[in-house]
Amino acid sequence: MYAAETNKAFAAVPNEFDWCFYIQGDEVLHEKYINVVQQSMLENLDRKEVEGFLFRFRHFYGTFDYVGDCRHWYRNEIRVVRNDKTIQSYRDAQGFRKNGEKLKVVPVNAEIYHYGWVRHPRFMHEKVESVKQFYDGISQTEAEKKANQQEFNYGGEYDALARFEGTHPKVMTNRIKRLTGKLRLT
Repeated sequence: MYAAETNKAFAAVPNEFDWCFYIQGDEVLHEKYINVVQQSMLENLDRKEVEGFLFRFRHFYGTFDYVGDCRHWYRNEIRVVRNDKTIQSYRDAQGFRKNGEKLKVVPVNAEIYHYGWVRHPRFMHEKVESVKQFYDGISQTEAEKKANQQEFNYGGEYDALARFEGTHPKVMTNRIKRLTGKLRLT
């Protein structure tokens, strides 16, 4: 489903555009990387063999102060693709393929900040349960929803976290202040 919706959006991009930047709702490109990405687009515009750009990922976990630091997290993903309609979103919109094959990509010296695991434990549990239902195709009754109103265990699956020492993108300012009362920006 996620890939199908991504492909619908991609198909709607007019042909006059050379590159498409794909970003999910819980991801942010820090403003410090905008010029780097633009420069990569310009440098590779005429290199038709380059079908996309591979970004490093920084996964925040539990709070805005910690990031996943182990192999459980995907480290790189494609987030810019050439505006070539034979390129399609793959599986659950995690990556892209062309005619079923991996794209020819170049790494870009930029990171995507992924905030999908930063929620209050109660809301994180609800998110996990919703996603399970989506993939399993099973809807919950009201009684089941009430029974599932427990808190997510952030201490469970991941064996390594690192303290985040950088700055958050400016677009996150209000959200971080609202949820934590503190902020660290450039």
